[in-house]
Amino acid sequence: MANSTFSGPIRSESTVKTISKSASTGAITEIITMGDAPVALGDEDKTLDAATHSGRVLVVPGIGANRTITLPSPVAGQTYKLIYGGAAEETENVIIKTPGNSNFFLGGIAHLDSNADNVSVYSDGNSNSQLTLTDTGLFEINIVAKDSTNYYIWGYAEGADAPAFADQ
Repeated sequence: MANSTFSGPIRSESTVKTISKSASTGAITEIITMGDAPVALGDEDKTLDAATHSGRVLVVPGIGANRTITLPSPVAGQTYKLIYGGAAEETENVIIKTPGNSNFFLGGIAHLDSNADNVSVYSDGNSNSQLTLTDTGLFEINIVAKDSTNYYIWGYAEGADAPAFADQ
């Protein structure tokens, strides 16, 4: 594969995509899309895919019931940023999980407690594949695929109840 060097800005009137190409099959896999508008997720469970969601801000609305957001199988470099777009602290939970227990989180998030002390919560680094934001308010959760197995996670979540990492 050849390298290209540019001396000025690279501009696109649409988006820029990072892809990988299988050496054996030639299949193209989109890893990240940069430059598109935020994606408003609906009040429903959602399975993310790299082509639509990676590299973009994902806005979680006010929700009417517990909602699960499932990440796709990790490919190194995929990024997901989830933010809260509702108007008040929720009484429902937002659950963010990997495709399965063999794909887990590394890292943690800061809990900004609306009733008491602020604390950090961490994944166990070896099996926690699910994060539950309990009765959450404001949040920004950042996730980057480390490799084809694990995701890095960091950010913050505000609310009366601490978020929790667990196995699925």
